[in-house]
Amino acid sequence: MSSSNKRDLTTGPVWKALAAMSAPMSLGIFSVIAVGLADAYFLGKVSGAALAAVGFIYPVITAITSLSIGLSAGANAAISQYVGAGKSDEDTRRLGIHAIGLGALLASVIAIAIYLFYPPLFSSLGASDKVAIEIAAYMPLWALSFPFLVVMMIANSVFRAHGDGKTAPAIMVFAAFFGIALNPLFIFGWGPVPEMGTAGAALSTLVGRVVAMFAALWIAWRRGLLGFCGNILSGAYKSTSKILSVGLPASMSNAINPAGMALVTAAVATVGDAAVAGFGAAGRVQSIILVPLMALSAGIGPVVGQNWGAKETGRARSATAWAFGVSVAYGTIVGLALLLFAMPIAGLLAAGEEDLTYAAQYLRLVGLTMFGYGFVVIANAAMNARDKALWSMSLSLGRIFVVYLPLAWIGVSVFGYFGIVGAAAVANLAGAAAAVYAVYRTDLLQVRMPRIGRVTE
Repeated sequence: MSSSNKRDLTTGPVWKALAAMSAPMSLGIFSVIAVGLADAYFLGKVSGAALAAVGFIYPVITAITSLSIGLSAGANAAISQYVGAGKSDEDTRRLGIHAIGLGALLASVIAIAIYLFYPPLFSSLGASDKVAIEIAAYMPLWALSFPFLVVMMIANSVFRAHGDGKTAPAIMVFAAFFGIALNPLFIFGWGPVPEMGTAGAALSTLVGRVVAMFAALWIAWRRGLLGFCGNILSGAYKSTSKILSVGLPASMSNAINPAGMALVTAAVATVGDAAVAGFGAAGRVQSIILVPLMALSAGIGPVVGQNWGAKETGRARSATAWAFGVSVAYGTIVGLALLLFAMPIAGLLAAGEEDLTYAAQYLRLVGLTMFGYGFVVIANAAMNARDKALWSMSLSLGRIFVVYLPLAWIGVSVFGYFGIVGAAAVANLAGAAAAVYAVYRTDLLQVRMPRIGRVTE
């Protein structure tokens, strides 16, 4: 296996290892967000019902997609620890194949369940008959694409676990390219391609995921990260248990936020439709702003995993400290920018003047605390990488259901919309404090932070 395809994250400056794994992921994560924005843009030109269907669909599929994120976290934790511990290439390849097989099986079961039960699910969420027709055009094809997404993401975790920080985001961009480029073709039709409307958006996603999955598997096989490894079922039970011990709690951790946000949005709805629109616009701006912090959380997993497997626990702690430091620096810059320019920034995605006011109010205050959310996702990824997924799940549960959701409902009843904004800010700050405590208790943080410019061990 050539050194260009595999990076040892247990030597050299920790900050360089963290940067190498995190920086490319910014582009990959942004490309995933761009697919959702493209779907909303093009379907908004089809009909109001099609655009409304997007509003119902995306919170649901975001929660479902948490399975793929969780399984990839479990695979990354297991494989990166194998790599750091110096396990043989054959054992590491076998573990990767076990992860992909497990992901394909679970994703297929869930895809069948989605296909069978999505009509009553969306009906219970309040979708009207017209919107339900659009949802019915989208969900079967999306369900078909789900196993391909899960396998692709687990294959990407194989690259990252070996210290390759570039291939996984390249695969994500590749999938997004097909998803976005084919959107207008399938939605509106052209030449021999018929107009498919909402189904066209789902079909473009399916094509992108299929092509990207095969590309990821082919590259991993060619590089020797996956391949023939003797008795392929040897140790399958042990592999499955290790992956699921992280993957299941990590899946729940990632599903908690969209589920909680749906309940917070219900509190916002008591203020009025304009508040909901403004809150949604602010959320879209926030999702873009948080991309570097999400990339940092994706990058810290392999760094902690390899070093923990190699028993270089000091380097794992240094990586956590560096990541927290970057979150504070980036959060400070973003917070000041939003404090000064919230109105024009929110205006890029808000539809009307009243919506804009609500969105800007959220961004000004919550922007100052976004570093706290960065602490939460960084701590979650670091703890997952060293098999402490129950800690990360508890951190996410506490931030949403102990702090944010109760304060949002209390706040809206006393202070109106500002009460919800304040609840979001308090939740971020409380999450930051809890994240520091959690990584300290799980031996992933020292009391003393590393000095800037110091080459850590």
